[in-house]
Amino acid sequence: MNPNPHYPLLFTPLELGFTRLKNRVLMGSMHTGLEEAENGFERLAAYFAERARGGVGMIITGGIPPNAEGGYGAKLSTSAETAQHRRVTDAVHAADPDVKICMQILHMGAIAPNPDCVAPSAVKSRIAPFKPRELDAAGIEKQIADFAACAAMAKLAGYDGVEIIGSAGYLISTFLVERTNQRTDEWGGSFDKRMRFAVEVVRRVRAAVGADFILIFRIPAMDMLEGGMARDEIVQLAQAVEAAGVNIISTHFCWHEATVPTVATLVPRAAFTGVTGRLRAALHVPVITSNRINMPSVAEAVLARGDADLVSMARPMLADPELVRKAEQGREDEINTCIACNQACLDHTFGGNKQVSCLVNPRACNETLLNYLPTTQPKKLAVIGAGPSGLAFATVAAKRGHRVTLFDAADAIGGQFNLARRIPGKEEFNETLRYYTRTIALLGIELRLNTRVDAALLKSMAFDEVVVATGIAPRRPDIEGIDHPKVIGYIDAILGRAPVGKRVAIMGAGGIGFDVAELVSHAGPSAALDRATFAREWGIDFENHPRGGVTGVQPQAAKSDRTVYLLQRKSEAVGRNLGRTTGWAHRMTLARRGVQMQAGVEYLRIDDAGLHTRVNGEPRLFEVDSVIVCAGQLPLRVLHEELLAQGMQAHLIGGAFEAAELDAKRAIDQACRLAAAI
Repeated sequence: MNPNPHYPLLFTPLELGFTRLKNRVLMGSMHTGLEEAENGFERLAAYFAERARGGVGMIITGGIPPNAEGGYGAKLSTSAETAQHRRVTDAVHAADPDVKICMQILHMGAIAPNPDCVAPSAVKSRIAPFKPRELDAAGIEKQIADFAACAAMAKLAGYDGVEIIGSAGYLISTFLVERTNQRTDEWGGSFDKRMRFAVEVVRRVRAAVGADFILIFRIPAMDMLEGGMARDEIVQLAQAVEAAGVNIISTHFCWHEATVPTVATLVPRAAFTGVTGRLRAALHVPVITSNRINMPSVAEAVLARGDADLVSMARPMLADPELVRKAEQGREDEINTCIACNQACLDHTFGGNKQVSCLVNPRACNETLLNYLPTTQPKKLAVIGAGPSGLAFATVAAKRGHRVTLFDAADAIGGQFNLARRIPGKEEFNETLRYYTRTIALLGIELRLNTRVDAALLKSMAFDEVVVATGIAPRRPDIEGIDHPKVIGYIDAILGRAPVGKRVAIMGAGGIGFDVAELVSHAGPSAALDRATFAREWGIDFENHPRGGVTGVQPQAAKSDRTVYLLQRKSEAVGRNLGRTTGWAHRMTLARRGVQMQAGVEYLRIDDAGLHTRVNGEPRLFEVDSVIVCAGQLPLRVLHEELLAQGMQAHLIGGAFEAAELDAKRAIDQACRLAAAI
């Protein structure tokens, strides 16, 4: 009988015969960068233990290569490496003996950043630095043996199981698809032969670890590739690895080099779980689903539809390690929700192998370095500005025991997040504002909205210290005609305070410029809120599941009736500096809507005729009705200077500290670190 009244399915245990999972939530695999860092395994141990205490039923680690050619950095193939991993498993089991932890075995194959990388055929991936060496028969046998040996060492290291990743463009998946497996021997050709490597890896791993060890296979349930796997091949593979000894099959979507977003904020919640549900009907073992399941209510609905037996929530565990415990206690409104921005997690993983963290929770992966300990000297603190940095500082400082008053001149908290949440595809920012609203109430922070303050008032209120988080003012370029009636600031455009014409030039193609272009070129429902719209815009056929899951037809994005020009001064490609894992999708979306992107633009003047420029040295007139200015920001620091002049102790954070590029990740991190130290 399920004892939890809030989520009747999510907290039902799952029996595996030789062991039991205490609930249906698992923390999915994410590479953190700690695997290669100094004292990395000590930090990993603290990171995973905190999530174990937070109530999750099972944890799957970031991918660990079984050999040197399978990846980079940390691997598991020696007894010394086994001892390192034991620190992680001991910490998790000490935190909660009922939590299971499985190690993901990840052989990156052709996309390993490694000159010794290997693959079934010498086919270079477009996202890889090296062309792989084609494996011969002896090489294939070595790889299979290394998988089995790695799994055996994982068992010695105290793991409860392993997950073998057979998807995403890594080694096993490249055996499965004809475009990357061009062999004509017993490991290539027909699908029976192409799937042989995957099945043999599973069979050999099961033999190495015995029956009382969790074995998960991550299958490419829809790889989003033209010429990818057909649905009947996926079923055939799933049934074959089930027969070879897996306990659980985990569904994965998309190769890394596919041009379909699967984890960005513009993807609808639980968009892919129906694919898992169809595969589940053909199997006898439990099935995991994943991707954009960021709240317990979403996970419960997935289980209620019969789409899966278990739900993977990876990045949501970065955002809030107590997510599961809060759900169990009926405190979903207190969850710090993953907004799928990718800025501190996947952008770091795929943008130079930086250490992972989380925009809304900078403690993620910093559990041994950044802690919010109770203060021994409570202070009376004023925070001026309830944008991202002010909210982060106020809540952390209050949590530590300081008395905090939070001022803002606006009638609502949020600052720049109130702009972001109005952009189609960024609706998840509403969750962050809900979280902060609830946290302010729980911590007893005194919130004063519609309140402008000055240094004299703050001094009269006898605050011990003041934190200035007053944010930015949009920069207006000094060009002729900048005060022309057709000129609109981006804040007015986003908030709908000024009418936008049918022909629009956007001055500035940074993150805000792209957001404005998204808003003014958008028509119809937001794809992030409508699965059918999302499928149409990205060429996915969820219902018929053709080969690869993609239609092969040019995706169609609903277009507004506006002509939009997105302009930038720099001569480099427009959007080059957007997020590594999301920028390409934003660029493709705008291009499909007919937004014309132009680099190398020198702005000359604005008049009744439009925006006069030079483009790569040649005169050009953009005959537009509206010119939306997204030309950067200036920090608002006047109050800080006044406070210092009054002899008060004051700090600058967020956009008021650095406004060159609006960066919520940096602002929140800076705020949390100050609040931890004050």
